[in-house]
Amino acid sequence: MARAVTLIRAASLSDVAEYAYAATAPAEARLVFLAGACPLNDDGSTAAIGDYAGQAAKAVENMRTALAAAGATLQDVISTRVLVASARQQDLVAAWQVVRDSFADHDVPSTLMGVTVLGYHDQLVEIEAVAAVLDS
Repeated sequence: MARAVTLIRAASLSDVAEYAYAATAPAEARLVFLAGACPLNDDGSTAAIGDYAGQAAKAVENMRTALAAAGATLQDVISTRVLVASARQQDLVAAWQVVRDSFADHDVPSTLMGVTVLGYHDQLVEIEAVAAVLDS
């Protein structure tokens, strides 16, 4: 299946970052803007309370579901923003590693941010994403 997303790497920028620095999609691509994927269970309760990695995994699972409903997959994501309710770098890294591993070789441009608080009780992680799809 043809994919709309092209990841761009800049040789003059550091290769330490575990993501592409830019991505493009052709004009005919359909863009899918996802609300922040939250670590919520089907009953609305917060999953993995107190566990940054566990909440990141649940948020990715919920993001996959939202993408599927829009006719897309993780391979169609063109960028992400990972929000982590913590001022501690190790908490951000714990969440990021789960997100990064979920995307595997499709290492889309991403922003990782520590924030003060998120919207749901006991919520530690939220993942925003944009996808680009070529409809057949």
